[in-house]
Amino acid sequence: MPIQFRRSWSDPDLEQYRDTVVRFIDQHVAPADEEARKRGHVGHELWRQAGQLGLLCSDIPDAYDGAGGDFRHEAVFYEEMSRRSLTGMNNSVHNIVAHYLLNHGTEDQKSRFLPRLVRGELVGAIAMTEPGAGSDLRGIGTKAVRSEGGWRLNGAKTFISNGFLAGLVLVVATTPDEGGKPLKSIFLVETAGRSGYRVGRLLDKVGLKAQDTAELFFDDVNVGEEDLLGGVPGQGLRQLMSDLPYERLVIGVMAVAAMEGAYEATREYVRERHAFGEPIERFQNTRFKLAEIATEIQVGRAFIDRCVEDLVAGRLDTTTASMAKLWGSETQGRVVDACLQLFGGYGYMNEYLIARLYADARVQRIYGGTSEIMKEVISRAL
Repeated sequence: MPIQFRRSWSDPDLEQYRDTVVRFIDQHVAPADEEARKRGHVGHELWRQAGQLGLLCSDIPDAYDGAGGDFRHEAVFYEEMSRRSLTGMNNSVHNIVAHYLLNHGTEDQKSRFLPRLVRGELVGAIAMTEPGAGSDLRGIGTKAVRSEGGWRLNGAKTFISNGFLAGLVLVVATTPDEGGKPLKSIFLVETAGRSGYRVGRLLDKVGLKAQDTAELFFDDVNVGEEDLLGGVPGQGLRQLMSDLPYERLVIGVMAVAAMEGAYEATREYVRERHAFGEPIERFQNTRFKLAEIATEIQVGRAFIDRCVEDLVAGRLDTTTASMAKLWGSETQGRVVDACLQLFGGYGYMNEYLIARLYADARVQRIYGGTSEIMKEVISRAL
């Protein structure tokens, strides 16, 4: 009997929702992926199509036009995209933007932006990383100073996912408190027609070729007082830290799904590929390697599924989420590499899914907090 990677958190309604997600992917995302990888972005129409089907921000309350689901609905979308290495539509970042608004925004901010994010009218991005500041957010050089009626932003950001298509960018900037001490605040910058806002080049990456990762520049960009997230300056680090379990579990969910996709593609390949007159699945090395891979996925699925259940129940802590991100991204790299090896030279060809999974896996150990940062977070709880 074939090995089944079952999810402990799923149910018939979620599997019906999964069917809707898969149909959307098969009809709209997968056929356009090759051109999107050449172009460097998926375009706005795909986002609007997803919004029309209710696939964006599915765990946002219906009061803001969301589907009123929970993290499991988002996990379904992340899984089905990740297992196919369809990375151009970075819905995880988009949804995290929505959660910053939901959890920390004023009622006016929620009403202005959440329904448009749900409908795909705005694509969301988060601008934290800078040329000289990555994991150390305290080193951010982008500054916001008070101006008439609001704030004036100056600075540059890099490695910004959804940066090229973004209609709403959450910008992390340094603001002074009353005593002149530098604090961090988050500003909501709607990009259309915004004077002083500029999108730089689309960055040429090892993987994630269809994902519009870009540089952003802010030259005397004026934002109103109403566009300071939460309405109180100096709350940026607290706001960023409070949503870390959600963000890091997303990466863990994507990692396990990518491993499953790699395993399934490899099982199919070794059945069809012949060497020395027989399918390579009959070689002991192939069988043993697949046994190791399947075991790692089963063990990982149990842990990640428990984390999903804990997040839905409101009890997932930062340390455990960091473990999910660390284990998931590191294991994903090992598993996909082992699967590619079984493809031989064909595994190095981009026309094969396994090659794209391999290239896309590497960044999982970097974004969302590097593996080294995850170890530091975990070690503090020992």
